[in-house]
Amino acid sequence: MTNAEPRAPRTVVPIESSLLIAEAFDQAQVTELRHSVTSRAHAAGLAGQRLDDFVLAVNELITNAVRHGGGHGWLRLWLSTSEVVCEVADHGRGINAGRLADHSRPAPDTAGGWGLWLARELSDTMEVVTGHAGTTVRITATLVATSPAAAGPDAAPA
Repeated sequence: MTNAEPRAPRTVVPIESSLLIAEAFDQAQVTELRHSVTSRAHAAGLAGQRLDDFVLAVNELITNAVRHGGGHGWLRLWLSTSEVVCEVADHGRGINAGRLADHSRPAPDTAGGWGLWLARELSDTMEVVTGHAGTTVRITATLVATSPAAAGPDAAPA
């Protein structure tokens, strides 16, 4: 065994977090997994456009893992104190450094190349760790606290 081949990152979910999903997937599970992410992220406190954006970002990541990362991947979704976190890992050949550094919007007539850009745009943060052993992408959506005043005059006190 040599240290020449970088290992896929190992992620630890912080103790104050609550694991919502930890599941391997391939093409056959993409739709079902997207529905699971939607329901669990909603139950965790995401709603409306923030929920829709986060789920679309996750969908782009799992689709990329299937298309470019070896045909399958691993998804973990958890709730931390103030955010919903999703991590998608694959065992593909990694992402080119130039591609990762390019944060510009793809041309409108481009058929591919939208996945990472959309995930970055639709989430609050995005981190990518990539190498010859695979890629792990972590995105977050910060939970927005709803104050009684913002909820409206008929809202019951908490």
